[in-house]
Amino acid sequence: MTSLLRHSSSIDRVLREALLLGVCLAAWSANATSEQQHIYRCGNAYTNQPDPAGNCKPLVGGSVTVIEGTRVQGPQAASSSVNAGGGSSVGAARVDSADQRQRDLHAQVVLQAELQRAKQQQAELLREWNNGEPERRADEHRQPQKYQERVAQLRVALQRIDADVAGLQRELARLPAPASTGAKP
Repeated sequence: MTSLLRHSSSIDRVLREALLLGVCLAAWSANATSEQQHIYRCGNAYTNQPDPAGNCKPLVGGSVTVIEGTRVQGPQAASSSVNAGGGSSVGAARVDSADQRQRDLHAQVVLQAELQRAKQQQAELLREWNNGEPERRADEHRQPQKYQERVAQLRVALQRIDADVAGLQRELARLPAPASTGAKP
């Protein structure tokens, strides 16, 4: 019986020590995760391990979230990948002249349609604008502020549509003139 009591007390002691160790580990891990690390800005890079020679400055307050982007596929990347394969990078980026003419023609048709739509909208707005004196609606006779707000909105809409028309005309002017092939497009 005494051996059983001794054995039971040693089990209790081991369980108490294990419980104490578990509580200590839980408290340590909670403290380690809740403690904020210092974040440094070194030029355009953010790090928690600053380079002593990198002119790094500590950030105060808040945290930094960095979202990784995709690599830029610029002309250098395209030419280096083509040259690495043994081919020529000059011919790889070229488009057949007939294809390019077709693309230009399609772009011109789309821009012409957009310009026509913008000019129709501009004409409707100008008609409603009536040289800065749009006709008052029924509710605007009793509420002059509503009329003033509508006049201001019309003015802004006219400025926007004028800018749109000018931009579309600039884009059309940038396109090369269609070559006359004798056939209708």
